[in-house]
This record gives sequence, C-alpha cells and structure tokens, in this order.
Amino acid sequence: MKPLLSAEQIDEGVSRLAAEISVFYAGRPLTILGVLNGSIVLVADLIRRMDLPLRVGLVQVSSYRGPSPAPEPPQFDLSSTPDVQGRDVLLVDDIFDTGHTLSGLVERLRQAGPQSVRTAVLLRKHGRRAVSLVPDHVGFEIPNQFVVGYGLDYRDAYRNLPYVAVIEVDEG
Repeated sequence: MKPLLSAEQIDEGVSRLAAEISVFYAGRPLTILGVLNGSIVLVADLIRRMDLPLRVGLVQVSSYRGPSPAPEPPQFDLSSTPDVQGRDVLLVDDIFDTGHTLSGLVERLRQAGPQSVRTAVLLRKHGRRAVSLVPDHVGFEIPNQFVVGYGLDYRDAYRNLPYVAVIEVDEG
C-alpha cells in the first residue's frame, strides 16, 4: 500500500468540510444521512465538528450482490432513516467514483419531499464520473486509483486505517 492522504491531512480536510457545511446551513436544522458502510468514520468525525442542530441517520446501499465483483444498479434501504419531509438533507459518502450511488440516492430521497438535498464526500475520484450530479462539498480530489482506509475497504478490510492509501487489487 502506498499512502495517499495522511491522518493529519484527513483531519484538516474534515475540518474544512465541517466549516464549509456549517457556513452554508448557518444554524438551520440539518438531517445528515451517511451512506453505509464507508461513510461511518467520516460522519462521526464530521458531526463532532459542526455546530448545527443535527439529526443523523444511515442509509444502506448495496451495489455488489453475489460473487461478481462488478457493480449492479444500487439498491437503497431507507427504512431506518429519519423522516426528511420538509427538511434540509445532506448525504455524506466516503467517495464519489462514477456517481451512480449518490445520484440514485438523491433521486430517491427527493421523492420523500425534503426541502433540499445536497451531498458531501471525502474523496472525489478524477475521470470516473458517469452521471450529471457533482458533489456539493468535497474534501479531496484524488487520481483514478483504488483506495482504502478511513472507512473505505477492499473485501471488508482496511476500513480502520486512519489514513487513505492506494492499493493494488486482485480482480479475480
């Protein structure tokens, strides 16, 4: 593994994100929905830096089902999320790669009648976007490489690393 972002850089980036989001919402109540599983570390660190009235929920998304490593259209489980009708909602995810997950989730959430839906990601990967959606808040721009750490995994490993690293993956 080759380190890409140190724990200190991530800490600074999360602080920047929290400040940017706090200024944007300027004391308005906010519902933060973290996209499981990768965003749990980011969500925990982010909300501790925000001085806003917050509600927090988690959304289960599955794009990889069965033995195939190829992603399928994402499926969303919103059954345990707080009511978002008439609320400002911020979707928080670990990485914006092709954008299919966040784009689909934004579309699905808009059906629930929120006042607004915006997005925040720790990482935005260059050259992979396949949707019109562009994240509203981005911690870091990264090259098109497979990364792990700070919530990101490879085969359910490495989520606990306090930094982000590039890893060579076995496609087989």
